Amino acid sequence: MRSTFVILLCSLLMPLTSASAQAPTPPAPTLAENILTNYDVIPNITYLVANKTELKLDIYQRKGGAPTPTVIYIHGGGWVAGDKESESLQALPYMEMGFSVVNVEYRLAQSSLAPAAVEDCRCALKWVISNAAQHHFDPNKIILTGASAGGHLALITGMLPASAGFDRECPDEKVLWTAADKSEPKVAAIVNWFGITDVAELLDGPNAKAYAVEWLGHLPAREQLAASVSPVNYVRRGNAPVISIHGDLDPAVPYTQAVRLHDALKKAGVTNQLITIPGGGHGGFTREQLSSSFAAIREFLRRQDLLPAATAAATH
Repeated sequence: MRSTFVILLCSLLMPLTSASAQAPTPPAPTLAENILTNYDVIPNITYLVANKTELKLDIYQRKGGAPTPTVIYIHGGGWVAGDKESESLQALPYMEMGFSVVNVEYRLAQSSLAPAAVEDCRCALKWVISNAAQHHFDPNKIILTGASAGGHLALITGMLPASAGFDRECPDEKVLWTAADKSEPKVAAIVNWFGITDVAELLDGPNAKAYAVEWLGHLPAREQLAASVSPVNYVRRGNAPVISIHGDLDPAVPYTQAVRLHDALKKAGVTNQLITIPGGGHGGFTREQLSSSFAAIREFLRRQDLLPAATAAATH
């Protein structure tokens, strides 16, 4: 009887002993842990000197050495305010998706009036392409994004043809385009957060905005200049795919501008999508609105085959 009891007791205790000897299952890595593990930060690289101003960018570089789809982020502020540091957290959703991110600064109106900001962002795009090998950017999978004036700059940077004449500030001797085409910088997609698409509309009339007037100055030909930096005027077949996110009650950038761009791109046969935030203002979206917007962005980029490999695999 005693031996039978000992055997039975041992059989009951063995699973408990085995379970207690095993290490507890670690929790899934957090976003912070993933970023700390997978990214290097390279801050304040000078990509251009213009009007005696050193213009810098920060790189959040994916580790591993393989060419990585890369997002160029351009801050907002009506071309008159803002800086890359204050919007650095905007890189996080794209880093979570596995992209490398380049965070760009540019000349503001107090330093240089229009079209300086456009020229700077075009040079930043060229810098990213010409330094792709060094920083493991995939030059065929570059995505431009930004909000408000940053959305405008993302659009115009990606839509301008070289013939428009806004690339003269760039150091041409350092420019290396993709092997297929050495005359034009190529972008794979544009993510436009409530960006200005028609600058001229903001100079006079019911939609006039002080920030636009300040950026354009009071030159006699300012309407012509405004038209020349308005993305809606460069819509054509062959534009990069565009996804726009815009609140229909935006007081700073009329929602109708997003609708006009969407309609023009559709008419030209350009892949594009407009995400309307019902009741949304100029940013300040709720957590749910941001979550659904980034879900739409992720799906849009997946359809263009632009998600990093690991992220794309996880979505299937």
